[in-house]
Amino acid sequence: MRLLLTHAYFLSEDPKERQIMKPYAPLGILYLSSHLRGKGFDVDIYDSTFGSREELFGILDAGPPAAIGIYGNLMTRGNVLDISARAHAAGWKVILGGPEPANYANEYLASGADLIVAGEGEYALERLMAAQMDSAEWPSIPGIIFRAPDGSAFRTAPTQLIPNLDAQPWPDRERADIPRYLKVWREHHGAGSVSLITARGCPYHCNWCSHSVYGKTHRRRSPKSVVDEVAWIEQRYQPDMLWLADDVFTIHHGWILEYAMEMKRRNLRIPFECITRADRLNPRIAETLAGLGCFRVWIGSESGSQRILDAMQRGVKIEQVQEAVSLCKQNGIQTGMFLMWGYEGEEIADIEATVDHVKQCRPDVFFTTVSYPIKGTPYFDKVASRLVSIRPWEASTDREVRVRGRHSEKFYRHADELLKTEMATEPDAGKILAARQALRATRNEVEA
Repeated sequence: MRLLLTHAYFLSEDPKERQIMKPYAPLGILYLSSHLRGKGFDVDIYDSTFGSREELFGILDAGPPAAIGIYGNLMTRGNVLDISARAHAAGWKVILGGPEPANYANEYLASGADLIVAGEGEYALERLMAAQMDSAEWPSIPGIIFRAPDGSAFRTAPTQLIPNLDAQPWPDRERADIPRYLKVWREHHGAGSVSLITARGCPYHCNWCSHSVYGKTHRRRSPKSVVDEVAWIEQRYQPDMLWLADDVFTIHHGWILEYAMEMKRRNLRIPFECITRADRLNPRIAETLAGLGCFRVWIGSESGSQRILDAMQRGVKIEQVQEAVSLCKQNGIQTGMFLMWGYEGEEIADIEATVDHVKQCRPDVFFTTVSYPIKGTPYFDKVASRLVSIRPWEASTDREVRVRGRHSEKFYRHADELLKTEMATEPDAGKILAARQALRATRNEVEA
């Protein structure tokens, strides 16, 4: 049976990303493709990034119908539902995967999906393809969810995780238009970037973060395997930089040092950016990253209030974040900081502590978001009884729910304004005072 893989993200429909214009090829489905094709299965890819739903619908309507696998996350829910319904109507067998569908199995199964892959997808899809999508075989295939005869969602035993990532083929980049991705990057930023991963999963316990695909595991490829891929990417595509897209690139210090030695041995040095945790950066690792060509490190700071970080189960101290930023600066590495407003229990004192923290760190760039509960996380479970949907489920995302009793959206807009005003190149005392007054004036406004 033929399988068509797609990921339901259309750049043309994303106004915010069209301003940023930093797209990357969908590594998830490219990994699935290389695994399945390596087993002899017939797999096509529709990379929707530069495509359109009309073009994809035309492919589905033209047929002949087979199986379609759609990757879904919390931002592509509406697209996944539309594609599922169109594929179902055209006679395709619809398989969903990715971080969201398993958390809303009943809703997706009721909207055109035949089954959902829960967790890592390679082994489950391999079994499904080998069984020619015969539903009689589904109860014996680990890692999937489908409708039982009584209409309930039946979940099979968890799938085995791939034990040796080095044995897996690299993602099927040749099935995507990588030169077009590089062209878009260069047109908008003067440099083209290609993404790769060196590991799967994150072993930490931040209670707002979803672990629905890999669980709380961390499996690393060998340094040699990664350097082999880096060398191939450089030779094949000549990118100006790389995005090492691990959840936390610097978890294993010994691995980083071995990787650096192998890169040096092969005379490879490509600028890159990555994500770290503050507690996984020390002077030697910061120096090693700089030597490798790391030009920017992203740090999940989240809050400048230790009380809030502890409530999140971040396992990081404020002082560690400040030290990590300082180490990066000492080694000529830019820093990016992620911040989160509105976590359960946060008050003005915590917001002011965050502002003071960012002022002390002086990162090169920072982004804020208002916390949103993702189904399947401890944070979601904690606030579930107070969640208020703004729009129907199928027309919204987990980012578009309100938490009853939390501060108002206006309050967090004032928090943003205060932070930006304080971090201005030439802070204006009058504007800072006005921003603080506006924040305090809305402290008693809460979500109904």
